[in-house]
Amino acid sequence: MYNDKVPFLDLITQHSELEHELVEVFREALGRAGFIGGPMVENFEREFAAYCDTAHCVGLGSGTDALRFALMALGVGQGDMVITVPNTFIATTEAISQAGASIAFVDIDERTYNMDPEKLRAFFETECAPGPKGRPVHKKSGRIVTAVVPVHLYGQMANMDAIMELAAEHRLKVVEDACQAHGAKYFSIKENCWKTAGSTGHAAAFSFYPGKNLGACGEAGAATTNDAAVAKTMKMIRDHGQAQKYYHDMEGYNGRLDAIQAGFLSVKMKHLPAWTEARRAAAGRYNELLRGMDEIITPLEDERSKAVYHLYVIRTQRRDELQAYLAQNDIFAALHYPVPLHLQKAYAHLGFKEGSYPISEQAANEILSLPMFPGLTASQQKKVVEGIRKFIRSGN
Repeated sequence: MYNDKVPFLDLITQHSELEHELVEVFREALGRAGFIGGPMVENFEREFAAYCDTAHCVGLGSGTDALRFALMALGVGQGDMVITVPNTFIATTEAISQAGASIAFVDIDERTYNMDPEKLRAFFETECAPGPKGRPVHKKSGRIVTAVVPVHLYGQMANMDAIMELAAEHRLKVVEDACQAHGAKYFSIKENCWKTAGSTGHAAAFSFYPGKNLGACGEAGAATTNDAAVAKTMKMIRDHGQAQKYYHDMEGYNGRLDAIQAGFLSVKMKHLPAWTEARRAAAGRYNELLRGMDEIITPLEDERSKAVYHLYVIRTQRRDELQAYLAQNDIFAALHYPVPLHLQKAYAHLGFKEGSYPISEQAANEILSLPMFPGLTASQQKKVVEGIRKFIRSGN
């Protein structure tokens, strides 16, 4: 289909292979006239909760809804402050603002691109003072810090042992942004076991945007938790604040997961383990093919991590030139993300300047996402890496 081109992402082949099963889901929905809630949503929620090793899953309209509703259900609201990282998609911080809280940032670890626990510790020590009920108060704003949102970026989990320890010390809620990390694992020394993304924090958010490792055929998301009360509250928030039709305990939102999308996700869930292994194998091939190229920094998979490689992200000081050269040769790479959030126009009012979070800023200037999807072939990867090699040799 793509001839000699190497696409950044190939969703056409995946959906062609699953066409019969996906069409059956649509026929079932038509036959039931069941488009909102019902058995397909409930079935997917059970499947995904089991996959994430959690007690509860709440199907939602998007990953952004999942982040926002999880924060709200955990009691985050007006006057609060929530900590996250600048190197992520804006949905992370939109959810914080839309829950009524203000945003604080800590910088990332240079090699994993995830939240650096030592910088989180330094934030409490230098920017906060002791506050009510053991929670820190941000010195500059006077806001109480109530939660932290670590982002499992590119499909690798953050150092959750250290983050959860700091959160417990300061009585904070933790919402994992697992929107890129379906099935990612992290070995918890504290619990002496492998933990699945979505099972470590007080709640977690997942996106099923079509390009994700587990993607719907439209907008969809979910939140996971082991807390029954939090799950119950999120179900009310997603459905106009009602636990029983026309009886509203609170104002809520219209954030429900469409039944058809839930059915599509159940079809794809059966293939997710194999797709994950294909991504991990492709990442291993990239690592071998790129070995010895001094201009290229390949991703670091921490020894306590089993990443799922939503993205395979390299770093190079000549990123823009490399991306343009590859495109000229029908190899399509992407940027995730070219401007860190603290320097976005949307957050100019927060007053951050260049140099505020230097590691995130350096990463934003150097990162390049190479083609990555389950059907990526070894020959396609060789073409990608040969393109990189020719670029380096040419001295462009």
